[in-house]
Amino acid sequence: MGNHYVLNNDGIDISQNDTWLALHTDALPDGIALSHITLLELLKKQEKLEVLLPLTDLLDATGKLAGGLLQEVRDLVTQHSSRVGVWVTSDSDTDVLVGLPEFLLQQDLIVIHVPVFTDGRGFSYAQTLRQIGYQGEIRIAGKFGRDQIAYLLRAGVDSFVLSEHDMHSISDIRQAFTALASSYDGRNAAALPMFSGT
Repeated sequence: MGNHYVLNNDGIDISQNDTWLALHTDALPDGIALSHITLLELLKKQEKLEVLLPLTDLLDATGKLAGGLLQEVRDLVTQHSSRVGVWVTSDSDTDVLVGLPEFLLQQDLIVIHVPVFTDGRGFSYAQTLRQIGYQGEIRIAGKFGRDQIAYLLRAGVDSFVLSEHDMHSISDIRQAFTALASSYDGRNAAALPMFSGT
């Protein structure tokens, strides 16, 4: 999976405490989690683990949760996990989120993977999840810029997966978490809604 770090919403490295594993699939992007596990490995484990599932693999052709065998596999993973989350890719799951609020609200972690730096849908995803009432952790991974971190925090993101390359200057990264600490009129910008006109 490469060398990655997980930073919380204060810019503190929480990688040592992060125990989430991504369920391995052919489409698993690098950086969804610090480590991954196959379904067979998960089923053989004695202890229950924290597992991330790919949302697209749980859906049928209409974007609804699949039944049948896929439902049984999802139930099996849930039985063998202490906590379950999903990862979504902003270039393929855009219309799905609002159609699955009940399912998404049950997840402990939702990782939004941004495959291309110019794809701004990660912001919309995070904001949509908060608007439907999601209270769990939202994590962003993939190709987002350091200068986007403060805006992603305001959109509702709680943690960030950064590559070893992105972490070359930890002081620059930490500054990104406080970049919008105050707005031009002296108010606390973090308390303002994103894109507020007042």
